[in-house]
Amino acid sequence: MRLMLFFDLPMNTRKERRAYTRFRKYLISNGFTMVQFSVYSKIFPNRSALDTYMVTLRQNLPFHGSVRAMAVTEKQYNKMYLLVGDKTVTENTLSDNTMVIL
Repeated sequence: MRLMLFFDLPMNTRKERRAYTRFRKYLISNGFTMVQFSVYSKIFPNRSALDTYMVTLRQNLPFHGSVRAMAVTEKQYNKMYLLVGDKTVTENTLSDNTMVIL
């Protein structure tokens, strides 16, 4: 399973920029990788692990803005159309395989 996180946070004041930075750093430190600006994803072994993590994620949301989450299977994620540009290095490295050879 893959959790896709989409967010749009206000950045008008210093306090809002700080909340954005904290949230983004929280995502990165918890294993999320950036797909595009304000679109992050994280791989989970199964649906129950994803559901368990959602409780923690809800506790770390910013107070303002819009944050959406969507769970997709690896098969669905791999069928995503890439219309312009290339896959990122992280997308090429990470897959549903549990072993990564460096």
